[in-house]
Amino acid sequence: MMLYEYALQPFVDYGFMRRALAACAALAVGGAPLGVFLVLRRMALAGDAMSHAILPGVSLAFLCFGLSLEAMTLGGLLAGLAVAFAAGAVTRLTPLKEDASFTGTYLLSLAAGVLIISVHGSSIDLMHVLFGNVLAVGRESLLLVTSIATVSLLTLAAMYRSLIVECFDPGYLRAAGGNGAAMHQLFLGLVVLNLVAAFQALGTLMALGIMVLPAIASRLWSRDIDGAIALSIFFGLCSATIGLLLSYHYGLPSGPAIVLVAGLLYVISVLFGRQGGIAGRFFRERHYAA
Repeated sequence: MMLYEYALQPFVDYGFMRRALAACAALAVGGAPLGVFLVLRRMALAGDAMSHAILPGVSLAFLCFGLSLEAMTLGGLLAGLAVAFAAGAVTRLTPLKEDASFTGTYLLSLAAGVLIISVHGSSIDLMHVLFGNVLAVGRESLLLVTSIATVSLLTLAAMYRSLIVECFDPGYLRAAGGNGAAMHQLFLGLVVLNLVAAFQALGTLMALGIMVLPAIASRLWSRDIDGAIALSIFFGLCSATIGLLLSYHYGLPSGPAIVLVAGLLYVISVLFGRQGGIAGRFFRERHYAA
């Protein structure tokens, strides 16, 4: 009975809890597989850059149209794609590597977004845009998040094999007639699209957490890409459920609670993961020493 009251009753009794869980589940299912590929491509920090890059577009839309879901989504998407393509152009046209070009463009974008909100908005507006509120997700936002998750999964399924080849051997993909550059840009577009969806629930500063932290944790348990994707989705769902329950029972901010639970799963994986966890290495070294 106590387990029901703690773990199930909040979702049974309150519609806002069910909507929040459904939104986070859609984000986990749509975003976690992309997080696995971000980790494989060593682009986790580039993903962080893109999550900040949507801020100017969201800020301008927020100031011009208020809490208009369509305007904020379109503004964030355009800003994120602009930063992704600008960083790609800088990488191709200059000696700078991708990490440096992403860092430069996202810092510019983040500073511009914060400045826009600070000058023309208020501290409450800034907190809303930066950190979001998953417990306030409405039916319209939920429909948007689930639609983006569906489009993302279908697109990823269509490009799955080519994307794996592009991750490990882009030269072979070019020789086989594939367009690695187009594949890369399409992948970045999917990442931006999911970050815009996550922003609706978690805000710009938390949007990447539910995408990347479960993916990093899964790589410490599975060497197989399919297994890592399945595990990352499972970790994302666990993080969302536990984080929402902690937020409900203890009055914690919902977005940070979800991301902190995902971070705890990451720490557990670092310590005890079967594929390179610290504890496993320690015991193997002691066994060989004996």
